[in-house]
Amino acid sequence: MTGPKWIDLHMHSTFSDGTATPSQLVDLARATGTAAIALTDHDTADGVPELLEAGRRKGIETLAGIELSVESPCGGSVHLLGYGIDPFFHPLREALDRVLRGREERNEKIVRRLQMLGVRLNMDEVRAVAGEDVVGRPHIAQILIEKGAVETFEEAFDRYLARSGAAYYDRYRLDAQTAIGLLDAAGGLAVLAHPHLSHLDSMEEVEAVIRPLMDAGLRGLEAYYSEHTDEQTQMYLEVAAHFGLLATGGSDFHGLVRPGVMLGRGHGDLRVPYRHFERLKEAIEKK
Repeated sequence: MTGPKWIDLHMHSTFSDGTATPSQLVDLARATGTAAIALTDHDTADGVPELLEAGRRKGIETLAGIELSVESPCGGSVHLLGYGIDPFFHPLREALDRVLRGREERNEKIVRRLQMLGVRLNMDEVRAVAGEDVVGRPHIAQILIEKGAVETFEEAFDRYLARSGAAYYDRYRLDAQTAIGLLDAAGGLAVLAHPHLSHLDSMEEVEAVIRPLMDAGLRGLEAYYSEHTDEQTQMYLEVAAHFGLLATGGSDFHGLVRPGVMLGRGHGDLRVPYRHFERLKEAIEKK
């Protein structure tokens, strides 16, 4: 008798800041018994065609996706996951080009600040580590480890690269309404990612952010996530049901960048039921 099927709708590849290629993610899904996966790279959908093709060849259900950091209507920033998008949709790609330029400008500022703090590195070294990938803070962290400035990725972010770090700079972001509109126009559905990481830890806090995002077209909430407790997961499932939102979930797998997070399993106990993938696909197909 076939057992329950599990999914993972939040992961990153070498096209952003993960260490596995899209094809390798499909292989990992097979190895872990994960029935369906979505690729949600930061600010790019360039890895999606490879993922979809690998899924077709290897019998794993796959879904196009992306993760965007956007300006929240309540101040600060939140992350949106876009599912079912057309990765070649021109207006979305144009907007992402502007976001990526903002990333590049931020990276250069961080490197200059690190130089001022006495760390001997340059952008050419960072680009060499990134290779063909979108350059991000994890690549700078890798250089900091190689230079002996820090010992771990966690230390690199805590000391230098996180929002409270000595070399942190913010970057250009789309506003939430624009981003949701672009995802919708590209054939996708917008989902609010990991609400706990946005410090939305009560029904009231979630509602304050959810309502204006729903007015802009938000369709789902990531209830299952590696950093969510069982109690938080249950609360977010109740919020999704209350507001008529789709519930989704995933590990936020990055490979070696986050060695404690496994594809499909998070920290070892994540379980996202397959029915949420079916409901998401159905909603996308109705568009």
